[in-house]
Amino acid sequence: MPRPLIALDADGVLLDFHLGYASAWQRAFGVAPIERDPQAYWPLDRWEVERLDPARRVQFRAAFDEHFWTTVPAIAGAVDACHRLRDAGFDLVCVSALEFEFEAARLRNLRDLGFPIDRVIATGNAAGERSPKADTIEALQPIAFVDDYAAYMRGVPSHVHTALVLRAPNGSPNIGTDLALAKSVHDDLAGFADHWLAR
Repeated sequence: MPRPLIALDADGVLLDFHLGYASAWQRAFGVAPIERDPQAYWPLDRWEVERLDPARRVQFRAAFDEHFWTTVPAIAGAVDACHRLRDAGFDLVCVSALEFEFEAARLRNLRDLGFPIDRVIATGNAAGERSPKADTIEALQPIAFVDDYAAYMRGVPSHVHTALVLRAPNGSPNIGTDLALAKSVHDDLAGFADHWLAR
């Protein structure tokens, strides 16, 4: 019998994109940004960084390369939470709103950090009312889907347990009617694992 599957977002659930963003800024411009608000949801609000003109924006985007997507640090407690879920009998898959060209780099990043995850599915980040992850979740049929962005739960089949990680509340987009899409809410992945394994 196949093991039940849990689908996990990457940035904000498994990986600390904020720290990765600061590292990319330093690689692009030669200086590490100063932290302004550790509770900010968006990197632009967390770090003391200026708005970029078009030329510097291109320079910064170039830092989001293969090296970047293989070196994003883990969120504290996330690797252990995944091992607890895996040891309890669940298979784990990462579903990330990432461009397909970096799918293998993201998997290498997770494996290098010790996550017991053997598959990453990059969905891209298409705009629209329906989550870019919804079709993948429908195809995978996991028993649970964990994300830190409630809008990515739009269109997810109702029988899938949707768990929202409410990290960094300042400026969070997790407000309004989208919150009702989450069947449970947690501070982090470790909190989800505690909740799920106590069921």
